[in-house]
Amino acid sequence: MRSIRARLVATICGFGVLLLAALVIAPVVGSTSISLARAFDRSTPFADNPDAQIFFVARLPRVLAAALVGSLLAVAGVVLQALLRNPLATPDTLGVSSGAALGAMIAITFHLDVSVAGVSSIPLASFLGSILALSVVYALSSARRRGLSTMVLLLGGVTMQSFFSAVILFLQYLADFTETGRTLRWLMGTLDVGSYAPIVAVLPVVVVAFGIVSTLSRPLDLISLGADAAAARGVDVLRSERLALISASLCTAAAVALAGPVGFIGLVVPHLVRLVVGSDHRLVLPASALFGAAFLIACDLVARTAFSPLELPVGIVTALIGGPFFLWLLLRAAR
Repeated sequence: MRSIRARLVATICGFGVLLLAALVIAPVVGSTSISLARAFDRSTPFADNPDAQIFFVARLPRVLAAALVGSLLAVAGVVLQALLRNPLATPDTLGVSSGAALGAMIAITFHLDVSVAGVSSIPLASFLGSILALSVVYALSSARRRGLSTMVLLLGGVTMQSFFSAVILFLQYLADFTETGRTLRWLMGTLDVGSYAPIVAVLPVVVVAFGIVSTLSRPLDLISLGADAAAARGVDVLRSERLALISASLCTAAAVALAGPVGFIGLVVPHLVRLVVGSDHRLVLPASALFGAAFLIACDLVARTAFSPLELPVGIVTALIGGPFFLWLLLRAAR
């Protein structure tokens, strides 16, 4: 049997090649054909080079955002499924996505046109809403000294989802038709990113979240077996569970702030990866990050080309894929 290091190298190389192919192909494909040679031709001024404008302004930021969001949601799904010991757990489970959606709704409905470092009010408000939801979840996790209660977290997440959804519906009722259309499009999940500023703005959160996740491979393997089994093997269960909760929530917050609530990535990708590499989180975490990025790039490519020149919100494409997959998981679990 190959060593874990050899398997890790093979996993990263395999999924890395897949992501690299997606990053190279996606910016070139679209309703308007472009040439990479002309896009990178420095002899022509940027203002007079439509290929460069389409590549660097219209498509590349969107592709990079898709890669980042897909990676964040996939990693969050892996962590939450291990933390809650529930194969059907997703980044939406704890209400962080609903909190982010509520923040964005408030910014749109009340015309909070404020920008910080080139980032508009919508992703800023979305991130603040997700932090509010994270604070409530963390307070629930701090109520017990012997570890997290998965039942309390699940019930708390469902309650927050219901409450935030009710507030969102109330705001939609108050909004006019223009605002309602704008909010509905955002709630479907959209990668309409027209600059690099929002991507740069979430990078500090991404670095912190992935830095925490990188320390959790072994604890997640053992926590998946149960808190008692993990504690018997020397894992500080309470600390590891709280770090897992914080990292997954930060991943979700950054992803939703950047693209809205894109569904099913955190459910579909981890299960597909486990079918290939097994259940060892030393392999599942990096593989999910890479495959999640490639998967959402591919979904977004379908969203913006399938009905060209009309662009679908990418959340519709992921839902069309993830819905049947979710039902298949339920049927498989029932058997």
